[in-house]
Amino acid sequence: MKNINSKPLISVIMNCYNGEKYLKKSITSLIAQDYKNWELIFWNNCSTDNSKEIFKLFNDKRLKYFKGKKFRSLYDSRNLAIKKTKGKFISFLDTDDFWKKEKLKKQVNLFLKDKKLKFVYSNFFRFYQKTRRIKIFRNHLLPEGNISQILLNDYCIGILTVMIDKKILKKNLFNSRFNIIGDFDLFFKISKKYEIKCIQSPLAYYRTHENNYSNLKLKEYFMEINEWLKKNKNSKYSFIGVKKLKYKLLLKIFIKGISDLF
Repeated sequence: MKNINSKPLISVIMNCYNGEKYLKKSITSLIAQDYKNWELIFWNNCSTDNSKEIFKLFNDKRLKYFKGKKFRSLYDSRNLAIKKTKGKFISFLDTDDFWKKEKLKKQVNLFLKDKKLKFVYSNFFRFYQKTRRIKIFRNHLLPEGNISQILLNDYCIGILTVMIDKKILKKNLFNSRFNIIGDFDLFFKISKKYEIKCIQSPLAYYRTHENNYSNLKLKEYFMEINEWLKKNKNSKYSFIGVKKLKYKLLLKIFIKGISDLF
């Protein structure tokens, strides 16, 4: 049997703030991976629940625990976690999401076949917690290659599906001012410099529930999109898709405001 350490190490980043509810399922899906040479960088962002205790239930040396000295924004925490990684490639798994067992293996195989490759993502399933319904994210082919404008028209990269060459993240970290669109901002920048590959089959499950941050913080989501548009207004790209999202969020905020009156 070939030594797993002869294969590239993958660093999986899990940022946690009071993620006890679904944490066990997320970590279990990582341990069940067909690909075994990985490390988990578990970043506890000053949780006040039982997240630490649940993490400690797993007796696996590949699971590495870190705790921030103070509460930070999501993307600031992700940047700090990235600095703790030792792997050649980096992936992200949030505490409420989970992976199919072939996720890491399929993606790392693409990197091994193409030495120029820097970024891979895949399709995924939406798992609706309340109804237990599962729905595929996209029924059509997802884009690959030079896809910057396509991402602006219809952003389709789930961070839970991504694997990135660590060298890229050494030069390009997340914008720590963002709490919601930091992955969109960073991955769009990366797409302007590198071709992106996509595995069309779903490799992960995004859990949709009442506490999803982007649903709870619609105004913050709107403000971040608005700030991003202002910052990039002189770009050569068309931002029609992003502007549509902005006004869609504004409509949701208005409707929510009306409903709160009754």
